Amino acid sequence: MDQTIPAHAYRPDLVSEDFAIPSDTAGISLHLRNKRAAAQKAFSAERTILLVHGATYSSASLFDVPLGGRSFMDHLAAQGFDVFALDVRGYGGSTKPAEMDAPPQNSAPLVRTDVAVRDLASAVDHILRRRGIPRLNLVAMSWGGSVAGAYTAANNDKVVRLALVAPLWLLNSPAPIDSGGALGGYRKVPVLDFRERWLAAAPEAARASLIPEGWFERWAEASLASDPQGNAEHPRVMRAVNGPIQDIRDYWGAGKALYDPNDIRVPVLLVHAEWDRDVTMATTQDLFTSLTRAPYRRWVEIGEGTHMVLLEKNRMQAFDAISQFLAEGGPHGTPSH
Repeated sequence: MDQTIPAHAYRPDLVSEDFAIPSDTAGISLHLRNKRAAAQKAFSAERTILLVHGATYSSASLFDVPLGGRSFMDHLAAQGFDVFALDVRGYGGSTKPAEMDAPPQNSAPLVRTDVAVRDLASAVDHILRRRGIPRLNLVAMSWGGSVAGAYTAANNDKVVRLALVAPLWLLNSPAPIDSGGALGGYRKVPVLDFRERWLAAAPEAARASLIPEGWFERWAEASLASDPQGNAEHPRVMRAVNGPIQDIRDYWGAGKALYDPNDIRVPVLLVHAEWDRDVTMATTQDLFTSLTRAPYRRWVEIGEGTHMVLLEKNRMQAFDAISQFLAEGGPHGTPSH
């Protein structure tokens, strides 16, 4: 059974709001979701978080599906953080590029990483203006880790701390997300078929218990709901842009970095799970040792988890590692003693 925890058992009343904010491109708006405690009236840089999703699934799908009675956004908001989640253009509630209305072969891969960095910049600037704060914390997963890493390297003054879950970095093996062949503008993702690839990363004996009962189905429904048009045309299928996969081919899979980690000068947390096939332990170690100018850095390795650890039985270990990292220290990222 899905062990559901009543909302009132672990959190104060939360306020949830959705916004459409302008991007730097005419006709493209970006979806931002905000969750915070209803009683929260004062806002600070240290307690403000912006979440960034990966290459396939939207922020709502990864960070705000209430599995076991709570989502990652719920968890952070209940601890007093003012939490925002961004959908880059082409994802979730943000504008889909017009090319996604045509067959994928009619366009080059859409939404490359540099475009996502610009969308992240638009979101950061909007939140800083809205809350009257000079900087915020970034938390990002997978490809989003590349986006947030590149943004931070160029905008250290706007970031308090950077927490990355399985961030995409230089790959030492083929990327499972890339099935090969010519890349069109976008791909069609049969969401329900993903369970097999997800579980395949774990040892056979561990697969039955990796995702608690009912969680995959709830997550899949939320993922499909993020693309009603794609789902309507092809039931149980959603569309995902191919720009991130083209960048894997041109950069991460070819041994070329999209940004220099030495340019990151804020505290950094890396969270990784032992069975992650998409971003291996060796890749994570390479990034960790490259963060030479961070005031301090930390790597948390979670046993019995895959690339999707935020949605698995051991997700609370990741949640707690991230919230602890973001809650510690002084106003400018200096560790407190």
